[in-house]
Amino acid sequence: MPDPYASIAQTDAALQTRLAGVLELRAADPQQRAILNDYLSAIPLSNGAAALEIGCGTGALTRVLAQLPGVKEAVGIDPSPVFIDQARAFANDDRLSFHVGDGRALPFTDRSFDLVVFHTTLCHIPDGQQALREAHRVLRSGGWLSVFDGDYPTTTVALDPFDPLQRAVDTMVANFVHNPWLPRRLGPIMESIGLAVASVRSHGYTQTRDADYMLTIVDRGADLLAHANSIGADQCQALKNEARRRVAAGAFFGHISYISVLARKPS
Repeated sequence: MPDPYASIAQTDAALQTRLAGVLELRAADPQQRAILNDYLSAIPLSNGAAALEIGCGTGALTRVLAQLPGVKEAVGIDPSPVFIDQARAFANDDRLSFHVGDGRALPFTDRSFDLVVFHTTLCHIPDGQQALREAHRVLRSGGWLSVFDGDYPTTTVALDPFDPLQRAVDTMVANFVHNPWLPRRLGPIMESIGLAVASVRSHGYTQTRDADYMLTIVDRGADLLAHANSIGADQCQALKNEARRRVAAGAFFGHISYISVLARKPS
């Protein structure tokens, strides 16, 4: 199964709605919010700044961008009409606007924004370098590009080398991430399109007793294995049940490393 985010506008509406729930669940996670606030705090913005999020999903991060000091306007764009409808419904600030569109062909004029953000999005975009070139095009001189993405090969719930839950996680990553290795190459790619890289940082994310988001990864992986007839329906449910048993017993461990890269367009 190809990454559904890579062609989200053509994905079954029911799956889009399910994924929208996952996006909001993750955005509400206190650890995720702390990581987000950490990497955004490193971006200096002047008063009246315009910010753009590419691949905004349901607009959770765009809503945060609108609250940053100095931001006058925060715009989100996503190819999914389902996501954009939800983003507009959740919008709580007149500085917010949301548009259906492709990050590889942005409907904005050159030098329109002071900040462009990809938040757990770039690894899902086929031809991510074209999306970065578009981000560079719409950035004003001296503007900032921020990319935050999962280093998804690090995703794990394994407690030993043969943990069956890890197979579900590996299957989910293989089928839900178009280019899981892209974040490790971001620095040189950004420099190749004319950006000056200011920082490359790692951010650890771990869930144990409160594991709602990591459970969605196990569940999606188990469902994919069942859909491919690699396991039966009983085994699929058993994997989900085992993950929840570990949470209840205080024995669950889930971890993902994230990478943030901050770069500036030279004046």
